[in-house]
Amino acid sequence: MLRENITAILARNETWKGHAATEPFEAGWAIEAVVFVRALKPPVGAQPTARIEISPDGMHWVDEGTRLALPARQDEVCFARLRGFGNWLRVAADFPDGAEACVLVTLHLKG
Repeated sequence: MLRENITAILARNETWKGHAATEPFEAGWAIEAVVFVRALKPPVGAQPTARIEISPDGMHWVDEGTRLALPARQDEVCFARLRGFGNWLRVAADFPDGAEACVLVTLHLKG
């Protein structure tokens, strides 16, 4: 039997600054996930560490504990691997004043 898998684009060509987060994605069927973040343009200022957030309903979020340093250069890619995450996932980050990044965030799920 083939395992089910899907790639979802959570953010494409979005400029993140201040408090930023991807759209939520319902992934309760999946056993594992990999999140990739790529800088589409040169980031401005100090780049924060992003966090994975989980939710029971796609509206109320808690920090899952996984961290990933956001890319510091154009076309650089960072990632995080996840297991046992429940139903809803998103990536969030808080940028310092004056900092921003244009990102592509993809979620790769496998059942």
